[in-house]
Amino acid sequence: MTRPITGRVGPGLRRTAGAPAPRRETAAEPGTVRIAVDLLGGDHAPAVVVDGALRACRADPALHLLLVGPAEDADAVLDALTPGDRCRVRTRSASVPPTRRAQTAGPTESGVRSAVLAVAEREADAAVSAGSTGATVTSAALGLGRWPGVRRPALAAVLPTAAGRVVLLDVGATVDPDAQTLAAHARLGSAYAHAVHGVAAPRVGLLTIGSERGKGDRLRRAVPALLAGADLPGGGRYAGLIEGVDVVRGGAADVAVTDGFTGNVLLKGLETAYALVGPPGAEGDRLPRAAVLLGVAGTVVVCHGAATGEDLAAGIAHAADLHRRRAVPAIAELANRTSSDRRSSDEVRYEQ
Repeated sequence: MTRPITGRVGPGLRRTAGAPAPRRETAAEPGTVRIAVDLLGGDHAPAVVVDGALRACRADPALHLLLVGPAEDADAVLDALTPGDRCRVRTRSASVPPTRRAQTAGPTESGVRSAVLAVAEREADAAVSAGSTGATVTSAALGLGRWPGVRRPALAAVLPTAAGRVVLLDVGATVDPDAQTLAAHARLGSAYAHAVHGVAAPRVGLLTIGSERGKGDRLRRAVPALLAGADLPGGGRYAGLIEGVDVVRGGAADVAVTDGFTGNVLLKGLETAYALVGPPGAEGDRLPRAAVLLGVAGTVVVCHGAATGEDLAAGIAHAADLHRRRAVPAIAELANRTSSDRRSSDEVRYEQ
């Protein structure tokens, strides 16, 4: 697997205007990665999250965990670890300052918001939650800030195909996008495929009900005009309309773009089918059942609400891998560079 593009991301990419600035910073030891884990997120929390945290901690000696949630649940993890592993785990209560807490926020929302806050304050390098997707996306957008040009973030998952793999987005962050949002998500997906998976010139397809021109609802019919001839990150190009069968077989596109409602239904259906009959291709069992949130200035990984302990451990490992490879800054740099070039080109055409 190809390493991501390296390089520092300018201050403008880290957070949008109005996003909260870090209040304090806890230095990480060289070679380590610190993951804030929401103990309250998920259908079977906290037990399954505790199980996942234990699995992740034992599998990665360089992993440090910040467990966000009730003290008694965090103690369950600490008590099960050896003294040597215990020193790599810290705890944090799931509380959020009143100025950042919505009046309707419940305990589960407070868990993910506190985990994201730990990333904003640089006490953690990434956050992982199996809680409410809406609460996670909102917490990340408000707590970390969005990338320039990104109005609505996208959740990107990777699925196995008979031909390899495909990046599927959005899988739940934005269920009612407009055409401009889907076009923006196409750029995020292209940057992700190139920076993280080493895909040269990613082919980006728009998921709809047929590959013939004009297929789909009004939204799907409006997007191709925005993507045709577009300069996508990583040398990507628009490959046209694709169907659900292309997400299974592969070969037609490296990135499949759709709205968050359709993407979430497709993702859960395929993952369930693959769990029953086995995934296509040779590398499906090595792909985490988790999605990374693209478009926010920090690494945030979302697991299914019905995730198992093994799924949570894989999500934590996925977040650690993304941070170690500086994947999110690399994706942001690619996406912003292409967006800036497009704006400059539009300005030249306007002046002419």
